[in-house]
Amino acid sequence: MLPMIEALYNAPVYHLVLEALLVIWVLRLLFRKSHSPKDRVILTEAEKDELIAEWKPEPLVPPVDPMHPALHPRIVTGKAMKTVTVDGRDCLNFSTHNYLGLIGNTDVELAAIKCLEKYGVGSCGPRGFYGTTDVHLDLEDMIAKFMHCEEAVLYSYSFATIASAIPAYAKRGDIIFADMNVNFAIQKGLDASRSNIIFFRHNDMNHLEELLESQAKADLRVGSCQTAKLNCFQHASLFQDPKKAAVTRKFLIVEALYMNSGDICPLPELVELKRKYKLRFFVDECLSIGVLGASGRGVFEFFNMSVNEADLICGSLEYCLGSLGGFCVGSSYVVDHQRLSGLGYCFSASLPPLLAAGAMASFSFLESNAGKEALLHLENICKTAHSLFNELLLDLEQSKHSSPNSPIKHLYAKDHDDPEDFLQSVVKMVEEKAIAIVTATYLEKEEKFCPAPSIRIALASHHVEEDVRHLISVLNEATSALSC
Repeated sequence: MLPMIEALYNAPVYHLVLEALLVIWVLRLLFRKSHSPKDRVILTEAEKDELIAEWKPEPLVPPVDPMHPALHPRIVTGKAMKTVTVDGRDCLNFSTHNYLGLIGNTDVELAAIKCLEKYGVGSCGPRGFYGTTDVHLDLEDMIAKFMHCEEAVLYSYSFATIASAIPAYAKRGDIIFADMNVNFAIQKGLDASRSNIIFFRHNDMNHLEELLESQAKADLRVGSCQTAKLNCFQHASLFQDPKKAAVTRKFLIVEALYMNSGDICPLPELVELKRKYKLRFFVDECLSIGVLGASGRGVFEFFNMSVNEADLICGSLEYCLGSLGGFCVGSSYVVDHQRLSGLGYCFSASLPPLLAAGAMASFSFLESNAGKEALLHLENICKTAHSLFNELLLDLEQSKHSSPNSPIKHLYAKDHDDPEDFLQSVVKMVEEKAIAIVTATYLEKEEKFCPAPSIRIALASHHVEEDVRHLISVLNEATSALSC
């Protein structure tokens, strides 16, 4: 006690004053009332009844059109192969992404069944927590060798692949240049990154270079961090100090084959701009693996370019390969980072081993003679359909951006006040004629740039020219009937 009293006498005056003020402040916080009873408004019973009568609660569920397609799902029974059974009716299938016909492939099914007998149905854990089996490692090694890359990382869900990969590298303060037509998974990855996003017009390399040049000039200025608008696109350039600009990472993100338009990215021009402006280049090849290139290795093989031009390539096992999941490939230095930072990799249960085994059988098919023949036939039927759609369609028109090599074809209504309802009616009438097609659906309130309503046609190697001509004939009958 005595030492405390001596310390009190020896303490500076300002120190004692400060401590006294702190004690008073703490006492005030402890004993003051959080509200004043005088401020309470006491209502009479009549006023309470009036307020209750006026109150109208909002509905728990917003009003929905009773004819909305989501409320009337078409029920599929059996495998979605060249024909698919929809609501009990066998239909010629132009709706599912079974490009090489691997759904129902005997070798794929046998590989999955054999793996099922050994490992069971699920993995029951993320990759880092007893969810890794030798099948996962074998598949990653096979994918890396197939894509001619150093390493591959496997995800259990295709959507989560690119949506996890982007925020694993791009962070707040970074700048991402992205095509305005990128798919919804990429958009969610852009949102999760919290980076500054600059959209360029779809496949417009002049506009992209204009934005890159504008950003390069902005990086040389000394000024406050603020965004300026150019054209109709947000975040056209970010003004920042040259020192900060020197350490700001810049990314370029595109799809190889665009789901929303069915065209191919101009890879040579993108690589040229990536080199010129020192961008980190990400390519989403979810649709192009197993479709483009002589051996199905994607857009880089299609343009005869090295995969090393991209810093990261994302692919899917769900569209062409008849399985589930996705993957990223690239250098070991880049890909390994996702094993600790890719949210979809770290926190999701790993891909069921039976699906990994099925995917391995699909890659083996791609490298076989039968796979090469299927790829060649797919290319031929895509070009044939592209030509026939342009020549023979009446009240529908093919997307002007569509590539002849793409198995995805978007058909739009000509001169209709309500194209969405018109296309839905066309789909229904075509289905009654035993052909399965679908309209492209989007989350309109979530999409950055929502595409126009369209019918999306998915071609496959098992289709022949007679199938396409039959589809066009039924489409023309339906549109003519609805236009009368």
